[in-house]
Amino acid sequence: MFLLQWGAIASLSLAFGMTSAQAATIAPRVPQSLSRAVLNMETRIKKEYDDYFGRDLADVTQDPVAIARSLDQISRATGQKTAVLWVIPRAQDLHLVLITPNQPPIVVDLEEARQEIFLPVAQSFQWAVSHPLKNIDYFTSSQQLYRWIIEPFEQTYLKPQGIEVLLFCLGSGVRTLPLAALHDGQQFLIEKYSLSRIPAFNLIDHDYRRLQRPRVLAMGASTFPGLTPLPAVPVELRALQQFLNAAAPTSRELFNQQFTLGNLEQTLRRQSFDIVHFATHAEFRPGAPSNSYIQLWDQRLTLSQMSRLNWRSPTLELLVLSACRTAVGDRNAELGFAGVALQAGVKSAVASLWYVDDVGTLALMSEFYRQLPRRSTKGEALRQAQIRLLRGEVRANGDHLWLGDTQLPLPTTLQLNHSLDFRHPRYWSAFTLISSPW
Repeated sequence: MFLLQWGAIASLSLAFGMTSAQAATIAPRVPQSLSRAVLNMETRIKKEYDDYFGRDLADVTQDPVAIARSLDQISRATGQKTAVLWVIPRAQDLHLVLITPNQPPIVVDLEEARQEIFLPVAQSFQWAVSHPLKNIDYFTSSQQLYRWIIEPFEQTYLKPQGIEVLLFCLGSGVRTLPLAALHDGQQFLIEKYSLSRIPAFNLIDHDYRRLQRPRVLAMGASTFPGLTPLPAVPVELRALQQFLNAAAPTSRELFNQQFTLGNLEQTLRRQSFDIVHFATHAEFRPGAPSNSYIQLWDQRLTLSQMSRLNWRSPTLELLVLSACRTAVGDRNAELGFAGVALQAGVKSAVASLWYVDDVGTLALMSEFYRQLPRRSTKGEALRQAQIRLLRGEVRANGDHLWLGDTQLPLPTTLQLNHSLDFRHPRYWSAFTLISSPW
């Protein structure tokens, strides 16, 4: 059972058979108590990030009416109708709040999915999806999570309003949930909506600018002293520059021995970029932000150091971490992952929830950058890349990776004696957009 709570008049209107859009027309105002509840929820979430990063990140100023208005403006600018959904596991229930453009909040509290029931299913799902063995059942937990999270809203609100983009503000314990792989029994969630996970609506950049011939800083290493090599990185960096038509003097590459903190700092001081791409190991670990890091050639760049780099000159549009690993189920590791764009002061980030093998990472990243100039938003570019992988339209065969009719050479150590596709969600659902999808 679930309970809709979005104001007495709207509830009565729904009870008499009116649609949500008609009810919103009659009762466009949000009750003060509900407005305060949403503001308090945003404030509590923001404080979690403030406490973790040790600084005041922003002010919570947008109430539900302002959020609904912002969603309308964003939808008009991007041409994609956008909604935000809060998913907060609590001891007594699963607390869900949906806001769509120019509409009052819809609140659903699911007692049947209270924390002690919901979290084990979420953890089982993530383990099954990310595990390298393909015959592990993830559909059962995937469909159960879909029923709890999406189904209460889909037929009544999302479909009638033509929602195309879902922003997820996730509570503790589910901030690293592979949302793209939720399944309704016929389709994955990513086949229906563009997705992004946000720290809080009041903590993301709402401005929209389409990336045209972006200035790119592409960095990475294929070998590291004492660490596992990443042999696909040179191909990944070349593909990025090829598909984005990124060349000097507006773009730069730092590879292997050049990939140092000193060179990174110097490059950021000298030049502004729209995209910064890290093709390297990165880990989000339990404990303080200083425990989580991006591996450079000669040292680690910790999460606590990222706010001190001059990323915003002006605000960096996109930070990409293509080989991440996150400690599942740890609150602080989740905060670090979901807050990486916040901490760096960048508009958006793309990162992986778990480590995907070299060929799988190369496939997803190459297709993402191939889609980026063709799509109106970063979120839609990532969605299209994920769809192409899950439908088998990107594949590796012998010594090449095929992206439609485009081929990329595979390094000798990664060449195959068989054909490989990337349909399983462990390849594509690991990658997620963080903060703004625009």
